[in-house]
Amino acid sequence: MTVRSSTAPTIRRTEAVIIGSGIAGLAAALALAPLRTTLITKTYGLAGGSSRLAQGGVAAAIGADDSPESHVADTIAAGSGLTDEAMARVLATEGVQRVQELIAAGLTFDADASGAPLLGREAAHSKRRILHAGGDATGRTLTEALARRVLLVPTLTVYGETMALDLALENGRAVGVLAHHKADGWVLHLAPRIVLATGGIGAAYQYTTNPPVATGDGLAMAARAGARLSDLEFVQFHPTSLAIAPAATSDWSPLLTEALRGEGAHILDGNGKRFMPAEHPQAELAPRDVVARAVWRRLASDEKVFLDLRAIFAGDGATHFPTALAACRAVGLDPSRDLIPIAPTAHYHMGGIATDGDGRTSIPGLWACGEVAATGVHGANRLASNSLLEALVFGARAAEDMKRMAVPVDGAALVTSIPPLPIAPPEVPMLRTELRRLMYEKVGLQRDAIALRQGIAQFAEMAARLDELEREPGDPASHVDIVQWAELRNLILIARLIAHAALRRQESRGAHYRVDFPDTSPHWLQRQAISIADLTAPAQDVA
Repeated sequence: MTVRSSTAPTIRRTEAVIIGSGIAGLAAALALAPLRTTLITKTYGLAGGSSRLAQGGVAAAIGADDSPESHVADTIAAGSGLTDEAMARVLATEGVQRVQELIAAGLTFDADASGAPLLGREAAHSKRRILHAGGDATGRTLTEALARRVLLVPTLTVYGETMALDLALENGRAVGVLAHHKADGWVLHLAPRIVLATGGIGAAYQYTTNPPVATGDGLAMAARAGARLSDLEFVQFHPTSLAIAPAATSDWSPLLTEALRGEGAHILDGNGKRFMPAEHPQAELAPRDVVARAVWRRLASDEKVFLDLRAIFAGDGATHFPTALAACRAVGLDPSRDLIPIAPTAHYHMGGIATDGDGRTSIPGLWACGEVAATGVHGANRLASNSLLEALVFGARAAEDMKRMAVPVDGAALVTSIPPLPIAPPEVPMLRTELRRLMYEKVGLQRDAIALRQGIAQFAEMAARLDELEREPGDPASHVDIVQWAELRNLILIARLIAHAALRRQESRGAHYRVDFPDTSPHWLQRQAISIADLTAPAQDVA
C-alpha cells in the first residue's frame, strides 16, 4: 500500500528563497542582502553542485588586446545562429565588472611573473581571456571564496541537506517551495521572491562530467508548475573526458579541461596520429560539438582516441593542471609519459527555464539563473568558460531585480498537506540506472527519429512505473528515500522533455546532431519553446 502522510509541513516565512548553492546561487545570495533570505541546498553545505568541478576558468575580456565586443562575437559564433546578441553583450560587458569585483574582494587569480592575470586560451576564443584560480581548480576556488563571503551575511539562513520538491503557487504566482529537511522534516518556505539556481541535468546521462546531484531539480520543478522552457534539445558533450572503465564511472567521468588543448595538447587516433586538423581549421580548438563528434565517430568504429599531454606535463603542467594530474594518477596513468584515453560525455545544458535578462521566468514571483536558466546567451552551443561568468553575471542580475519586486504572500489558499510519496528504495536506483543508460543511447551525442521515439515511449513507461511503486505501511520514508525518489521523478520528466524537443528539431545545429537530418536548416533558425503540456500530445517531428 502506498504511504500517505497527513501531516502538514512546518511554515517558515522569509523575504526571498534561493534554491541551489553553486556559483549562481551564491552570487544571488550576496546580491540579495540585506533582504531576509533563505538558501536551500541538498548538499551537505555550501559550494555544492557542478560549480566545484569546473576546471576551465572564467572567460572575461580584460586583456589589453581584448574587448567585450570580441568576446560577444566569439560567443555568437559558437552559438550556431541561436545566441541572443543582447544577452551575449550583457554577459561580456558586465562580466568584466564582476571579475574586477572578485579581484577587489580578494580572490587571487593565477598571475604571471609580473603579477598580471595569466590569461589562457580555449576552444573557439579568438583571444587569451580565460582566468584561472588554483590552476584547473577554478570552480572549487571560486565557489569556496564566495561561500565564505555568503556565510558572513547576517540576513541569510542556509539549510543544507534539504531537498526542494515542488513550487507552491497562489493565483498563478510562485509564493513558496515545499522541501524536506534531513534535520527538520517537511517545511513549506513562503516568500514573495524565489530563485532557482539548481544547475544542470548531466546526471540524466550514463556518462557525464557532472556530479550525481545534477538531476535537473529546478528545471523539473518549474516544468511541473507550468513554466515556459527553451532550448532543451541542446546538451553539450565535453569531448575530452577521461575514458576509464564504466564500473569506475557509475556516477561521473573526470573531465580533462579544455585549457589543456589551449596550451597545446593534441588529440590522437589509435595509430598515434592527429585527426582534428582535417576536421576543422581550428583543429583541437574547434567548437566542442565538432571535436566531440569527431572523437565519437572513431570510438563508434572501435578505435581508441587519446589526449597527448606529454609535452605539457614534461614541463610545468603539474602546477597549472593539478586536477587533471590527479585524475590521471587515480587510474594509474602518468600524463608526462602515457597517452590518456578519452571519450565525450554529457557536460552542460544550454537549455533550461526560459528567462529574460533579469532572470524572470514566465511565472510571476519565480526567477532562475545559472545553468538551469535559458537566457539565450549560449545559443545552440556554449562557448568554453562562459558558464562560470554567466552564473556570476545573471545570478547578481536576478537578485537585483528581485529586490525591486515585492508582492505580499498570503498563503492562506495554499494546500499545505504533504503529497503522497510512492517510494520503494530498491527499485528507485535500478530505474535511475536504466534511465541514464537510455538517455546516453537514445538522446545522446548523435540522435535519430527512431531512437528518440523509442526513448520517449520508454521514459513514459518509467514515469508510470514510478507512480506505481509502493512501500509497506508503517515504514516511514527516510530523508535519503525521499531524495532518491524526488531526483528520479525529476530525471524522468526532464528526459521526456529533452527527447520531445530533440525529436521536434529536424536539423543538426550546434550540440544537437540528427543523423537523419545532418544539415542545418534555415527553417530552424529559431529557439524552441516547450512546456509540460507538450508531453500530453502525441510525440511528433515538426517539419
